[in-house]
Amino acid sequence: MSRKWLEHEGRSWTEKGIITSEQYKRILDLYPVQKRAAGLIPILGSILVGLGILSFIAANWQDIPQLVRLIMICVIMAGFYAAGDRFLKKDHEKLGAALMGLGLASFGAGIVLVGQMFHLQAYGVSSFIVWGCAGLTLTFLVHSRYLFLFTLLIFTGLQWYNATEFNTFSFISLAIMIIGLGYYWMKRPDALLGWCLALSFAVQSIMLVASHDWPFTWFFVPIWLLYALADWSRERKAVYPFQAVPLVAAFAFNLFIVMFWNKDDSYSFHDNISAQPLWYVLSLLVLLAVSLGGKFKYKRLSSSLDFILAIPFFYLSTGVDASYLLTLFLFSLYLLWRGYAEEWNVKINLGTLLFLCSTMAAYGKLAWDFMDKSVFFILGGIILLGLSWFLNRRKKQFLEEVEEDKHHDE
Repeated sequence: MSRKWLEHEGRSWTEKGIITSEQYKRILDLYPVQKRAAGLIPILGSILVGLGILSFIAANWQDIPQLVRLIMICVIMAGFYAAGDRFLKKDHEKLGAALMGLGLASFGAGIVLVGQMFHLQAYGVSSFIVWGCAGLTLTFLVHSRYLFLFTLLIFTGLQWYNATEFNTFSFISLAIMIIGLGYYWMKRPDALLGWCLALSFAVQSIMLVASHDWPFTWFFVPIWLLYALADWSRERKAVYPFQAVPLVAAFAFNLFIVMFWNKDDSYSFHDNISAQPLWYVLSLLVLLAVSLGGKFKYKRLSSSLDFILAIPFFYLSTGVDASYLLTLFLFSLYLLWRGYAEEWNVKINLGTLLFLCSTMAAYGKLAWDFMDKSVFFILGGIILLGLSWFLNRRKKQFLEEVEEDKHHDE
């Protein structure tokens, strides 16, 4: 609930005599003005300061004696931490967190620089895991979204470095990230942090598959596991990012099959992307059972149709692209229906977007080969604009009807 909405609706409530002016003011006091733009200034400033310090040190690093280098690293890191702690105690939360972030960045830079100074050879990412653990500790101590995101970036970055440099995957790093940052998020649910954590998990799942040279479709096992575990949460809307990311990933894969599937290359696809059928299908069935258990417990079986995106039609010998195209339409229409039924704007918007993508995929699949390309793009744009106008108009009418029903009930 936003303060702007309260200000707008509160005036009509006082005019209708639902609440008094004094009550209106007291309600507004519960939702103070959030100065988000001003809060970003210390964070942006800390990033610029950090980049300036790093560039200055890098330019003069070779001319500085080793002992002085070590002292500089320790002093800079301790100085940022001490300054951040001081500002936090004075209730300057944004500036304090920004300075703590600089201390964390200095710690990471110190790890790299010390390794270069003494010509240490790294055969893994253990030192970067220590850096991530330091960020995790600061996140719990300071309770900062900025430090949460910084720590998440460290864990995601070290996994990428591990996959590209050593062609391996760190399960320890993933476990620390999920347990530590996941527990923090559970104690302090936040939509932005939830989306970022889910996206990082999805990206690292791709790295897991790539580093082990597994067929790409194994990527969906940890993704659907994330979806299934979220079904065991009582708070449906709080965990929605952890289900929306798997659904969007599966939708994107199905869309890719529709657009680029070529029956002549089907054998190549099965060799490079398709997982071994028996174990893959068994894994999906187990995850479906786990998901249905959570849905049944919290009376959400109506959302079971989400798993239509998990059906592995790519094992079929014919009709693969048509099957996936039908799936895209069914899922997007289902999501729209659930959004309207639950009066949930996120689902309505996502369903609208996915339906438009499905429509354009069908149009492109059917018309690209025989239609003049200029006419193809013009007609496609007209269809897209027309559908967008119609769906937005329907959404507006629906929300107005819901608002009228609420007024009648009152």
